Amino acid sequence: MTTSATASPAPAQAAVARAAIARRIRRKLVEMSHLAKTPHLGSSLSCVDIVVAAYWGVLDIDPQQPDDPGRDRFILSKGHAATTLYAALAFRGFFDERELAAYNRDGGVLAEHPGPRCVPGVEAATGSLGHGLPIGVGMALAGRLQDRAYRVYALLSDGECNEGSVWEAAMMAAAQRLDRLCIIVDYNKWQATGRSNETLALAPLADKWRAFGWTAHEVDGHDQGALVRLMRSVPDGSGNPLALVAHTVKGRGVSFMEDDNNWHYRIPDSGEMAAAHRELGLS
Repeated sequence: MTTSATASPAPAQAAVARAAIARRIRRKLVEMSHLAKTPHLGSSLSCVDIVVAAYWGVLDIDPQQPDDPGRDRFILSKGHAATTLYAALAFRGFFDERELAAYNRDGGVLAEHPGPRCVPGVEAATGSLGHGLPIGVGMALAGRLQDRAYRVYALLSDGECNEGSVWEAAMMAAAQRLDRLCIIVDYNKWQATGRSNETLALAPLADKWRAFGWTAHEVDGHDQGALVRLMRSVPDGSGNPLALVAHTVKGRGVSFMEDDNNWHYRIPDSGEMAAAHRELGLS
C-alpha cells in the first residue's frame, strides 16, 4: 500500500489540494441531496473536512486493494452522513464517480445509510447510532491479536455520544489499551431536534473521554492541517486510545445552511442548490 502521508506533495500544496477536494465534495453533497430528495445535508457538510483529512492525509490505503488486510480502517459511525463517505470514496478512486448518480435510487447500491460492503471501501454497515466505535474496538483488538500494525479510525456524531454502547466500548478500549484506535467526534452542537448540550449534558466532552481512560484533544474540525497532525500521531506513545473532539459547524461551506438545524431534514430545491454551488465555486 501507499501511505497518503508519504505520497503527499509539500505541506502547502497538500493543504490547497485538500481544500479544493473539500469544496468539490460539498458541491456533490448538495447535488446528491437535491436529486435523491434525502435529508441530513447539514450533518454531511459538517464532517467533510474530517473525512478529507483522513482519506487525503492520513489513511494507509490503496483503492486498488480495498481488502488488503494491512490497510487502515475508517468507520463512518454517523451513518446518516453517508453521502460524505460515498463522495470521498469515489473521488479517492475506490469506485466510479458516475455511480454517485444512483444514490438512493431503486436497484442502486448506495443507500441513505451505508450497507455492509455496498461499495469498495465501506468497512461496516452503520446508521443505528452507537455501533461504529464497538466495531472499531473489535477491529483494533483483532489487529493486535493478528500482529498487524493497521490503525482504526471511527467518526462519531456528538448526538451519538448519548448512546450507552459508545461508553461501554470506550471503557473496553481503555482497558485493553488499544492505542491504534482513534475516534473523531463531529461536535457540531446539534441533534435532530435541538442543541446537543440541551438534550444531554455532553460538555465538557473531552474531559469525559479522559475520564474513561483516553487521551483526548479538542481541535477545530475544519482545520485540516491540525486534524491530519493529530490523526497521524496514532499511536501517540501514551498507550491509550485517542479521542479528538472536533468542533464543527453544521452545514459548513454554505452560508445559508451554517448552524441552521432546519438542514438536518430539509432538502434543497433547485434554486438553493444553485446558490450553494455558486458559493462553493467550480467542482
